[in-house]
Amino acid sequence: MAFIRKKERSKERFSLLLLDLEEYYFEQHTAYQLTNRCPSQKSKFRGSFKVCSKSVIFEPEDASEPILKIPLKDCRRIEATEDNERNPFTESKPPCISMESRQVYLIKDGSVVAPYKIERRDQDFLFQLEISRKTEDVVQTLLQLHRASCLDKLGDQTAMIAAILQSRLARTSFDKNSFQSVTERPHMECEAEMISPLVTNPGHVCITDQNLYFQPLNGYPDSAVQIGLHSVRRIYKRRHGLRPLGLEVFCSETDLCSDIYLKFYNTKDRDELYYYIATFLENHMAEHTAESYMLQWQKGHISNYQYMLHLNNLADRSVNDLSQYPVFPWVVSDYSSPRLDMMNPASFRDLSKPIGALNTERLERLLARYRDMPEPCFMYGSHYSSPGYVLFYLVRVAPEHMLCLQNGRYDHADRMFNSIAETWKNCLEGATDFKELIPEFYGKDASFLQNELSLNLGKRQGGCSVGDVVLPPWAADAEDFLEKLRGALESQYVSEHLHEWIDLVFGYKQKGSEAIAAHNVFHPLTYEGGIDCDSIEDPDQKIAMLTQILEFGQTPRQLFTTAHPQRITPKFHNVSTATTSSSELSPLSPSEDSSFEDLTEESKKLAWSNMSKLSLQSSHKIHKEAVTGIAVTRSGAAIFSTSQDSTLKMFSMDTNALQRSVSFSNMALSSCLMLPEDQTVVCSSWDNNVYFYSVAFGRRQDTLMGHDDAISQMCWKDEQLYTASWDSTVKVWRCVAADINRNKRSQFELVAEFEHDAGVNTIAVSPAGTLLASGTKDGTLSVWDVGSSSILHQLNCHSGKIHQMSFSPDSRHILSVGEDSSLKVTDVQTGMLISTIPAEEEQRCFCWDGNTVLSGGQSGDLRVWDLLTSKVTQKLPAHTGAVTVMWMSEQCSTVITGGEDKQIMLWRPQY
Repeated sequence: MAFIRKKERSKERFSLLLLDLEEYYFEQHTAYQLTNRCPSQKSKFRGSFKVCSKSVIFEPEDASEPILKIPLKDCRRIEATEDNERNPFTESKPPCISMESRQVYLIKDGSVVAPYKIERRDQDFLFQLEISRKTEDVVQTLLQLHRASCLDKLGDQTAMIAAILQSRLARTSFDKNSFQSVTERPHMECEAEMISPLVTNPGHVCITDQNLYFQPLNGYPDSAVQIGLHSVRRIYKRRHGLRPLGLEVFCSETDLCSDIYLKFYNTKDRDELYYYIATFLENHMAEHTAESYMLQWQKGHISNYQYMLHLNNLADRSVNDLSQYPVFPWVVSDYSSPRLDMMNPASFRDLSKPIGALNTERLERLLARYRDMPEPCFMYGSHYSSPGYVLFYLVRVAPEHMLCLQNGRYDHADRMFNSIAETWKNCLEGATDFKELIPEFYGKDASFLQNELSLNLGKRQGGCSVGDVVLPPWAADAEDFLEKLRGALESQYVSEHLHEWIDLVFGYKQKGSEAIAAHNVFHPLTYEGGIDCDSIEDPDQKIAMLTQILEFGQTPRQLFTTAHPQRITPKFHNVSTATTSSSELSPLSPSEDSSFEDLTEESKKLAWSNMSKLSLQSSHKIHKEAVTGIAVTRSGAAIFSTSQDSTLKMFSMDTNALQRSVSFSNMALSSCLMLPEDQTVVCSSWDNNVYFYSVAFGRRQDTLMGHDDAISQMCWKDEQLYTASWDSTVKVWRCVAADINRNKRSQFELVAEFEHDAGVNTIAVSPAGTLLASGTKDGTLSVWDVGSSSILHQLNCHSGKIHQMSFSPDSRHILSVGEDSSLKVTDVQTGMLISTIPAEEEQRCFCWDGNTVLSGGQSGDLRVWDLLTSKVTQKLPAHTGAVTVMWMSEQCSTVITGGEDKQIMLWRPQY
């Protein structure tokens, strides 16, 4: 239905859907059909004589008369002839086009959309062109097309028609009188075809510095299509007919139907046009990746419905291509109860299985056949999405499309889309029925469920006519049915399990061993790259293969190669079977201090919403080398900082002056942190040691000699100190803060050690203290379970050293920055890299709230990033060298940065 919302031409009976599939409409002429209906006199009907590549179509102006379609392959004779009543004493009459055919289709008799009437008998047809001098040329064109239609081999027919088409395109060019402005400058011109469902319309493309134009060769339905480049919002490269030739342009961010879909004759033209249009986009398509949409969906910024549309778009699914129509899942399984209980899991379909695997008995039969099948073997002989299935659902609003697809006939009445419950039952039990749904089931236009056009779709075996679709008892009417399905799609259950269906259709269970294990194997021809049609030399075989693929349906382009993460929902439970406790990934239950926590969260949100208004309060050059660590007392009265100059310094905010400077060795200090109660500062050093400095006594009170190489970073959580080292280990030490604060000598018990293949440069501990993330010099990111000391995930995240990483506040994601000048977001549950954001330069350090990032770069600037749009929203000049460290207060109201310029700077967002 999305493709039917285009401009309707209700007064015009002709449409390109009257042509055969892959047939072209070349030209039209005003003409008269001369008939001998009454023996005493000739009748003369004025109309439009249309020359097509495989037929002649005559559309009478009298809407009560049927449209005639004469297949050229059925013609015995085509010639130019004068009226056979020539008389030497009367005025010469203009020549006519005489055709003798064995078969003719009568379409839209009485202007009613109905199955075509076919007359199979020899008949003569006589047409007189209003501009008679064109008669001979038209006849010669028809004879040429007739020869093509009568060739024995389909490949030869196609090749000859293609040659005729290219000749016509070469003899014409884009008419620049269509330009909207005389100041427009053309950038390129080429030939292409405009694509709509089941229809291709060849013509000329021209793109200027202001507009994109398409001029159909036949001038139908308009002389030119024009799209302003500055109105374009999205563009997608498309795979059409299994070849990378398509381009789809949208002037809306949300509309399901594009403004134009073009198929080019070579990839070079397509790509040149794509990149030229991209320069006009405010949001370049490179930012619209599956990973960026995934992040928005996970956090609840877009709905399940919107996410499905985005994934379909990215996977080459388009409403203009019925062989690759957007696919949506069945989510409800109860179509018999008087009330749909969305709190009952039994009301929903198991989204972890393909349709073919939902019925165990049927699956066993299919698997038995699969095991005995020779190569190439497959489990399902039909697909879950195909042109036939799409029009099965939409026949009531797209009857002409169904008639086009099925050679002028509807399907048998008992095989039509009669009932929701019957269709679901057949999908569960039918031997060859594995279809999923289409977006219309989750939209707001219910007309596809109602026979509002009063179509005669036939009678079923019981004698009743096919009318409206029978709805389940829990639906009051068609609108209520769609509303409840939309509610089901956005429900708690579906939100928690939709990622499992994504794995099957768009993800890692689509192909290979995972697909076999998930019982998700379709015919090899349905997969991208399943066959290289260009390598098939036999034209007949190639066309037959293409036809089979396009009619059978195609599997979406694979978007994910690892498990898709689960959505974050308000009532999240049992998200992981791994030893990562579910409490780590679940919201905390309300506590007695919930009102205080709410206030804290609101103040944090307010601060982050104003982070782009960060204002410098003061700056202090207190070190002789780059600053490496910052720790601040809870009151904010004292700032401690470490540096490569080997000193720990204390700066007093009360006196605005440096108060202390301490050196533990002659080696650089790499980081520092403040223990609870603000009595002890812990410093790590390149001399392999950790030093504990007593604020009250002003001296070193303890030393931990823990590593065999420089210590790069430390973290503290729940009486445990985490130390990362270039000796390729992370060690966890048990030490009680209260004992250290009381100046009691600690034993520093080693409770865990995590081995790596390269030096560890940065670590982070999750807010709940159950997960540890580590980043190495070679760019490897690892996620560890602290309780079991086991590794959960490991991935090659960056192409160089990882500078810093941090968990999001909800522990769902890890953000990291590295030498490769990129920000990367990793999903904690699956270990999947879900977003890569390129930066102009290396980002050395950052703070973030899960959505917004404040980072410090190599040049000394601060940047504010919106992760959902992957854009820098503010850039602030700060240090004169790289920003090396960043600290943020718990309320997010104060930021302190340190840099290679030996300074510390204090910042506050302005409200």
